[in-house]
Amino acid sequence: MTRSKVFCIGFQKTGTTSLYAALTTLGYRTAAVIGRDWSAERLAADGADVCIETMKNFDAAQDMPWPVFFRELDAAFPHAKFILTTRDAERWFQSIEKHFGANADEMQAFIYGREASAPAGNKARYLEVLAAHERAVRAHFADRPNDLLIMDLEKGDGWDALCGFLGLAAPDAPFPMKNRSDDRKRLTYRIRRKINLLFGRYLAPERI
Repeated sequence: MTRSKVFCIGFQKTGTTSLYAALTTLGYRTAAVIGRDWSAERLAADGADVCIETMKNFDAAQDMPWPVFFRELDAAFPHAKFILTTRDAERWFQSIEKHFGANADEMQAFIYGREASAPAGNKARYLEVLAAHERAVRAHFADRPNDLLIMDLEKGDGWDALCGFLGLAAPDAPFPMKNRSDDRKRLTYRIRRKINLLFGRYLAPERI
């Protein structure tokens, strides 16, 4: 039996790396960031098509820019499952700001606007976009509760919620909690990240 595609459509820093680890544990081949080196304008023009094309070779996807294209992905994969990871908005912004600071980034420019391509000094805009995205997702799936799972990992959501939604048995292991600030300070994390970059964990446009 062919598994339904699974899309994590929560914004980065809402538990997407943990969900990547969980889906991988469950046997899903999971894509992550695409278009990392693209301009905001190219992401807007071509991002949805590239995401759809990429999914021919993957079972699931998470991280940016996947959440932005949830409508297009839903239309392209009518039997897909969608997972919205959420987090306290203030804590989410603190994490985003700590990670990116004042460093402008094209992916951020695409998501939050050219004038807010770095989180520092743009808290209101980031919170506004996050809230609007979550409202839009909830509204889109309002009449299809079986197609959307909302998870808050900080509040304890884990295997029971995820595996119940996907119709799978929960592994006999703790739910992975990845990419926390203390983890990123460790040498093993930095080495693993470099390996992921080399071998496709983060997908460059030319490899799609």
